[in-house]
Amino acid sequence: MSKINQPSNQIKLTNVSIVRLKKGGKRFEIACYKNKVQEWRTGVETSLDDVLQISNVFVNVSKGEVAKHNDLQKAFGKLSVEDIVKEILKKGEVQVNEKERDHDLTSLRKEIATLVSEKCVEPDTQRPYPVGIIEKAMAEAGFSVKQGKTAKSQVSECIKLLQAESNLPIQRAKMRVKVTIPVRDDLTLKDKILETADKVEHEESGAELELTLLIDPSQFRVINELLQKEGKGVGRLETLTFAATAS
Repeated sequence: MSKINQPSNQIKLTNVSIVRLKKGGKRFEIACYKNKVQEWRTGVETSLDDVLQISNVFVNVSKGEVAKHNDLQKAFGKLSVEDIVKEILKKGEVQVNEKERDHDLTSLRKEIATLVSEKCVEPDTQRPYPVGIIEKAMAEAGFSVKQGKTAKSQVSECIKLLQAESNLPIQRAKMRVKVTIPVRDDLTLKDKILETADKVEHEESGAELELTLLIDPSQFRVINELLQKEGKGVGRLETLTFAATAS
């Protein structure tokens, strides 16, 4: 049996990321490789050939309907197809189907829970919780994952909600840092740095003064600003660990 050829305006694509732009009362779509749209927008990828699955402009990618030349001219004027594609890439909206969205949200939720687990502990034992326990507490507290934001940017909000709305006793793990400053007659800087610490674990004075401290993570920026302003940028601040520490 001879193969039946598809009409030239019917092109089927799979594993595609669709970018859609509405202009001139019509919608126009381009078919891109997964994850390449964001790379192009941030300048990581510069080759259109590596972004586009096919260098056509569609009215409906999923149905394989290619845009008519007249419609393109009405909407975009005398722009070349390449420039039209670039405009859609720049201004268009990336389409995400429901299955992908659910998968993305599940992955993002687990990533947030993992970060919370790394940064927090059970107050009595000072040990981290398993990720699964954190995920259950997030559901209990009604934490809503925001798809447009990174996991890292949602961690603080998640911890606050867990502390307020869940039954899980949880607190931020302490941060162990080493601060190195010049030995001076003026001990004001040292005193101010010590005020930020929950606990001084080690102090050593030689050519320089070295302090190993346990601090709340929020104090890291405070110490850094003290070193920059009062220490004139001479001191050093290093993170040794960011984990649960037994009392």
